[in-house]
Amino acid sequence: MATWNDYNDARQNPNLIPKGALAKLRLTIRPGGFDDASQGWHGGYATRGTTGSVYLNCEFTVLEGQYAKRKIFTRIGLYSPKGPDWANMGRSLIRSMLNSARGISDKDISPNAQAARRITSFADLDGIEFVGKIDVGPDANGEDKNEVRMALTPDHRDYAQIMGRVALPGLPPQAPAPAAIAPPAMQHGAYPAAPPPQAAGGDPRPSWAR
Repeated sequence: MATWNDYNDARQNPNLIPKGALAKLRLTIRPGGFDDASQGWHGGYATRGTTGSVYLNCEFTVLEGQYAKRKIFTRIGLYSPKGPDWANMGRSLIRSMLNSARGISDKDISPNAQAARRITSFADLDGIEFVGKIDVGPDANGEDKNEVRMALTPDHRDYAQIMGRVALPGLPPQAPAPAAIAPPAMQHGAYPAAPPPQAAGGDPRPSWAR
């Protein structure tokens, strides 16, 4: 039993969500006002740091459960003058968030799944909801803080329960911009060709967007 004069068993940082906790999250991008047309960065969503690195300044809000309304702040890397590793990590996280938000298995390489991993701008990420795995890492001062470094896809056994629905892999996304005007830096890896047009007379939006 805890006592008033012995604090050895007190939690070191009661504000931290435990490492490995799973939660339904909503992403809000805090615009930094940095654009680079050559990279396809527009709308002022990106932030450029003092070292020359470029990132998305992200706020993740826990939507449900024990930690509802808690906020987690994480930078998603877009560019680093030190090399491609940070940007590659950022692209992997964005891919996993899109898979999670749109109910797509990471192993699904069908045309619909590939199109669901494509965005027309960073505005498409602002406000998406997905299942995230919460991590703990150091802040600028070396103190522990919560981070989001991974999103869960429908392949995970807890995905459907946390997301609040049963995923239907392969659902088509909103119609993307024509490939001819897609930014050069976004035509590789997570940004495949646009899906075939919808049949006439139907609602062109996917079920997750209605």
